[in-house]
Amino acid sequence: MLFGSLSKEVVVIMHTVETVTLSPEFQITIPPKTCESVGLRSGAKLEMIVYDDRIELIPTKKMKSFRGIAKGINTNSARETDRL
Repeated sequence: MLFGSLSKEVVVIMHTVETVTLSPEFQITIPPKTCESVGLRSGAKLEMIVYDDRIELIPTKKMKSFRGIAKGINTNSARETDRL
């Protein structure tokens, strides 16, 4: 066994490739299977990022979802006098 002594769990992330068609109104329809896999619902907001010849759509998160993200963080650090 090549990796028999490793006890770490391996996580596999599946990527899917779907082909969509751009309508005359410059719209696309995201396949239902893709929406389900990332938890998108009708009316969801997406950020669109263009990299050279590639477009990425990223679901936005509501600010409420970040509540408590820094719970327990140590705020006792040296600060510059103009920041107090």
